[in-house]
Formats: sequence, structure tokens, C-alpha cells
Amino acid sequence: MIGGIQYQIVGLEKLDKEGNYVFVANHESAMDIPLVFAGLPYHLVAIAKIELKRIPIFGWAMMAGGHFFVDRRNHAKALNSLDKAKDSMAKNPRSIIIFPEGTRSLNGAIMPFKKGGLVLAMNMGISVVPIALCGTRDVMKKKGLTLNSQTIELRIGSPIDTKTQPYDSRNEFVASVRENVVALKEEWQNAV
Repeated sequence: MIGGIQYQIVGLEKLDKEGNYVFVANHESAMDIPLVFAGLPYHLVAIAKIELKRIPIFGWAMMAGGHFFVDRRNHAKALNSLDKAKDSMAKNPRSIIIFPEGTRSLNGAIMPFKKGGLVLAMNMGISVVPIALCGTRDVMKKKGLTLNSQTIELRIGSPIDTKTQPYDSRNEFVASVRENVVALKEEWQNAV
């Protein structure tokens, strides 16, 4: 349970318990983050927008936890942040969660993915795991503070080896990962 909300994890058996991954998720609610950290049994850090760093207590906790911040408005600074993340990961391997839509979806539709975090995964040679966060938008609306009681779900796809992905095909790779996340969410919708 997360704050009284029941959750389920589907597909955890697809992962190596000792592995490190870049988890790639859709984003539709503030409940996504607790669901990811509760449901994935890995040392996990996030690549987050720099604006989150400025939130009292929350931002401080993220900094203390070693999460990475990216200034999306400044391309050079964003690339520098990703290079620092790559160096940090080489020294201290762990898993990363990214929400490549860049913001929460208001209607639940999965928006196009930004490339940065997925290119980082390619550069590091770390497998990418598509995951779908399902039902979180209905539990906690954007700008809402109340939780609606219903079961939410984290669906895990199969790891994708980035070592076989040529850099020149990064746009196709990003689109393919997004399609995997969409398919996982559709599986959940069909099962509900």
C-alpha cells in the first residue's frame, strides 16, 4: 500500500534482481513517483527537471538521494547534466527512472518522448525497461490533493539491450520504446 492505495506489480520476473536499468515510464500523476519507488526493488535515482530542485524539503531530499537534475530550457546545460549523470553512474552503478514525456499527461494519452534520457542509456550501454504506470491519474488528479481509493498498477516490459542500438537510429529507438509503454498501458486497459 502507498498512503492507503493498493498497488500491483506485473512483469517483475522479466528483470535480473542484480541488474541496473534505465526505466522509462509514462507520467500522469504525482502518484507515479511513489508507485515507481515502491514497486521497483532497485537502488533507483531519477532524472528530473531542475525546477523540482527548488521545492523545499522535496528538492532537498532529491539532492541528498543523488538524483540528477536537467535544465530543459538550456540545451548546453542539459547535455552537461547528462554527462555528469553518466560519470556518476560509472562510479556508482544504479538504476534510473525517467519520464521522457517531460510533463504529466492531463488526459492519460502518452505524449511523444524526449530523447535525452534514452540517449544517455544508449551511451552507457544500460538496458532500457519500458514500464506503464496505470490508474494513477484517476487516484490523484493534477493539482488535486485528495486520493481516490482504487488499485493502481505498474506494468513492466522486457528489457531492451541498448548496446545493439546504433546512435544514428536514436529517433526510431525512442519511438519504439514509447510504443512499448503504450502497449503495456493498453494491456492494462483491456484487462480492467
